[in-house]
Amino acid sequence: MTGLAGKEVHFDDAYLHVELSDGRRISTPLRWYPELEQASVKALRHYRLICDATGIEWPDIDYHLSIEAMLQVPAQRVA
Repeated sequence: MTGLAGKEVHFDDAYLHVELSDGRRISTPLRWYPELEQASVKALRHYRLICDATGIEWPDIDYHLSIEAMLQVPAQRVA
């Protein structure tokens, strides 16, 4: 899968939202990412797009997430 470049990252109480450069939005449950779910609002807001905007880094908590990985649902996340 290619072309999944992020533009902005937002979150609410339950979801991580990524606005893509082509206008689409990807939303996944925060509970899928325990490190993000437990992070402070300040840490979540301090992100940067990496790898030609195909990934997100939260330097305050040393966490990295590829946008492509947001579309993959491992079995343990389904329940």
